[in-house]
Amino acid sequence: MFTTFLIAFFVLVLIVAGMSIGAVFRNKPITGSCGGLNAIGDADHCVVCNRPIDKNSPLKEKLQPCKNKETSA
Repeated sequence: MFTTFLIAFFVLVLIVAGMSIGAVFRNKPITGSCGGLNAIGDADHCVVCNRPIDKNSPLKEKLQPCKNKETSA
């Protein structure tokens, strides 16, 4: 059981190290994705790619604050 844990741990460490080394050697900055939380903000354009944000995004409805918390406060 302990041997399985060690093997799994070292495999995970190798994967993370490989991803880190790849990010360093590519010399490309890590950026966020378009959409996501950008889509529910009040901004007109995405902060990552500068494209217009869809004001009718279904994410706005899904990520609205809970209405029960607003009424109980």
